[in-house]
Amino acid sequence: MRTRLLLLLILLQAGVLLALGVPLAASQAATEQQRLVVDRIDDTARFGSLAQFATGAGKDAPAGALDQLEEELDRYHELYGIRAGVFRRDGRPLASAPVRWSGVAEEEARTAFDEALAGRRSHGPGQIWPWEGDRRLVVASPVVRDGDVVAVVLTDSPTGALRSRILRGWLPIALGEAAAMALAVAAAFRLTGWVLSPVRDLDRAAHGITTGRMNSRVAAAGGPPELRRLAASFNEMADHVEEVLEQQRAFVADASHQLRNPLSALLLRIDLLGLELPPGSQEFASLRAEGTRLARVLDDLLDLAVAEQSSVHLRTTDVAALAAERTVAWGPVADREGVTLRSTGASAVTAWADPIALSSALDALVDNALKFTPAGGTVEVSCRAEGDIVRIEVADTGSGLTDEELARVGDRFWRAGSHQNVSGSGLGLSIVKALLTSGGADIAYGHNDPEGLRATVRLPREDPGQPGAE
Repeated sequence: MRTRLLLLLILLQAGVLLALGVPLAASQAATEQQRLVVDRIDDTARFGSLAQFATGAGKDAPAGALDQLEEELDRYHELYGIRAGVFRRDGRPLASAPVRWSGVAEEEARTAFDEALAGRRSHGPGQIWPWEGDRRLVVASPVVRDGDVVAVVLTDSPTGALRSRILRGWLPIALGEAAAMALAVAAAFRLTGWVLSPVRDLDRAAHGITTGRMNSRVAAAGGPPELRRLAASFNEMADHVEEVLEQQRAFVADASHQLRNPLSALLLRIDLLGLELPPGSQEFASLRAEGTRLARVLDDLLDLAVAEQSSVHLRTTDVAALAAERTVAWGPVADREGVTLRSTGASAVTAWADPIALSSALDALVDNALKFTPAGGTVEVSCRAEGDIVRIEVADTGSGLTDEELARVGDRFWRAGSHQNVSGSGLGLSIVKALLTSGGADIAYGHNDPEGLRATVRLPREDPGQPGAE
């Protein structure tokens, strides 16, 4: 978003500067050319006054007038390098420098010549630009005698000096435009930073709440007033959501704790009652199993509430060693069930995690894998680093789940239809999710190859809040 906004602002600023700079440069070029045209008009006027005498007939022509005109034209050409000449109405040269120059033979000169024959002084050609190296400046003035145009004075000037002056005049304009553009870009960076700073804070806070950090808030300072009001409204909404969740968690924890004591007393009475019943009573065994299952559900609910509201202590942790340690700890259970439990992957990989919460999550995942893997099967715990994340995978060779069932893994109290006969409350993986998300990690479930379930825990390698750790 910052890049798009910067690009838009820079394009607008460049458009404004071009809209101001291009007309200014064109005006400067036109001024330079007009100054040269006026100078050439003055020269043609001077030659025209001499030509009035040189064009006289018979006794009206002063002696030496034509020689004086030719001498002036030659000196003018030698001094300035400008071709100049006086041409009769039919285009024949009366006097010219250089001598063999037939100026009216060129198209541009012919146009100016015809204009002068009509009694109008030439206004010069169209605008000459610095990149037009072959352009010349032709100016024509009529020579009027007794009210009639008797000849035309033509000057044909090179434009190298004019084009150089135009370029030199454009240099301050270009420097001014560049300086203004640099200031505009700097202002655009400051403006976008000021406008988008609250947006970035909102994005970070929203991401924090999404990943379970319910205490994430936005500092309602800086930025436009509208965004400051939005930040304040976001904080109020986050406070309300956190309060509602806290009330819900407190209710679950309180209910689990308050029901645990009466249920324990009830189970004790059932055990006492069982002493008076005949051995092997099916009704007694069923009643005791239901009571035990209910006690396990209450324990899991209490664990879930504790996991959701407990504070985490994140630090750099050797998660590979931690995974290997939990694998060894569950070895006796795997041996009892006849399941092969092994740890693979890197021997030392660090990640940003709470070791206690991660240990509890791994315990639940390995317990779940062993529970649903038949004797002779395999449970594998692996750990590896991939870029800026670390993956811990717990894969089993059990019956696995369908695609529809995978979408519901981790939902509270949900259990697959094929696993209803296995003991459990349906809260174990929900507890795992709560433990992991509180520390900025996540978990995903998929099919194992060739069969079974694969749980993948993704952990950041560095503190996501540190600069450069994205």
